[in-house]
Amino acid sequence: MSNVRVRFAPSPTGPLHIGGARSALFNWLYARRNNGSFIVRIEDTDLERSSRASEENILAALRWLGLDWDEGVEVGGENGPYRQTERLQLYNEYLQVLLKNGDAYYCYCTEEELAAEREALLASGEIRYSGKCRDLSGDERCRLESEGRKPVVRFRVPEEKTITVDDLVRGQVSFDCSGIGDFIIMKSDGIPTYNFAVTVDDYSMGITHVIRAEEHLSNTPRQILIYRALGWNVPRFAHVSLILGKDRTKMSKRHGATSIEQYQSQGYLPEALVNFLALLGWSPGGEEEVFTLEDLKGQFSLDRVAKSPAVFDLEKLNWLNGYYIRNSSLDRITELAIPFLREARYITGEVSEETFQWLKKVMAAVRERIESFSELPQHVDIFFSEMLDYDDAAQEILRQEQVPIVFNFLRDKLSALEDLEESSVKKVLRALSKELGLGGKKVYMPLRVALTGRTHGPELYQVIPILGKELTAARLAHALQF
Repeated sequence: MSNVRVRFAPSPTGPLHIGGARSALFNWLYARRNNGSFIVRIEDTDLERSSRASEENILAALRWLGLDWDEGVEVGGENGPYRQTERLQLYNEYLQVLLKNGDAYYCYCTEEELAAEREALLASGEIRYSGKCRDLSGDERCRLESEGRKPVVRFRVPEEKTITVDDLVRGQVSFDCSGIGDFIIMKSDGIPTYNFAVTVDDYSMGITHVIRAEEHLSNTPRQILIYRALGWNVPRFAHVSLILGKDRTKMSKRHGATSIEQYQSQGYLPEALVNFLALLGWSPGGEEEVFTLEDLKGQFSLDRVAKSPAVFDLEKLNWLNGYYIRNSSLDRITELAIPFLREARYITGEVSEETFQWLKKVMAAVRERIESFSELPQHVDIFFSEMLDYDDAAQEILRQEQVPIVFNFLRDKLSALEDLEESSVKKVLRALSKELGLGGKKVYMPLRVALTGRTHGPELYQVIPILGKELTAARLAHALQF
């Protein structure tokens, strides 16, 4: 497919939401799959709620996810500017065309008059603008303006029965035009409404496919009417299903974090989130669930996007994140862990090369057991404490009669080693059970409790080199007091 042009057009009223990130990803994948262009523009006409800080957050989140764009804010291009507030002149030009051709008109109704009209229409069950300003004469307009009324501009909805959208995800969807009513396309302050601005933007930027959330489906007939009135080709539409929580209600804060920023701060990896988001509403051909961006670029298609809502499964995201943590390079994982270790006050100041190498050993020992970096403190605390406290169950294990023999035997064996390497410690641990004639549980469980304070955790041959000879011996001596 040639000349595919898609866009992601967020409103900068807050951080990038999970749903917005999924829309951006689907657009990006569709563009890359079809050798097309991905455009990012900003819909900032909500002047009260929009901010540059939110815009920067959204763009940073896209970059963190690995989604680059070919045109748009901070990148430029021949179809700019890419912020709606910088395109007001263009909207006004097309507004004048609609007014001149009779496809739009000025409406002077006040909020109070419209509210009263809605109240009257409620009884009939038909809530739409009556069109009473449709055919005002020039004298009537002058009179209303002399009263100080500032008009909005409404689109004149033609008298056709239905508009059918041939949606690439949902199939053919028909809308009854009689229920639409003449809608506002320009507010009295000169700011265009969403449906007008987005239509002008998509046309002027040559957008061929509009891939967006299902909640925009009801806007589509209004936009098609504007396309037709201006004589423009209508792009193909694809409306992606909503994301629901596990209780099948719309995704919200009570289901957990909702923004990309929150997942980033909790220690999720971008590749895990991308992989997870791709599977929210899109299914690959087989049973495979682990996909890199490169994999997805080669496989993504709209015909495998589901009509039914996608369920946000945090357990699946955690599983994927754990997978990527285990399969990333140890250097990278250690670098990513450092901010979380700082926050937990386990490390302060600059990290020397020696400390970094030691932290790599710590991460090698625990990364099999974590699904996000926010879990790190509860797994690594054993390496950052001098002495440990033992609960009643641990003390019971330490009171077993063979414990002093095991501990002293290990201490002597370790003191004879020149270097504590995993391989040499592993040999010593194997020899313990054999030479003492004791079962593994009698040897390894007391050692684990003495050195970590727990009955489960990293392998002992990993723990001992991290602690070093002195701290290992000190903990064994401390444990013998019980």
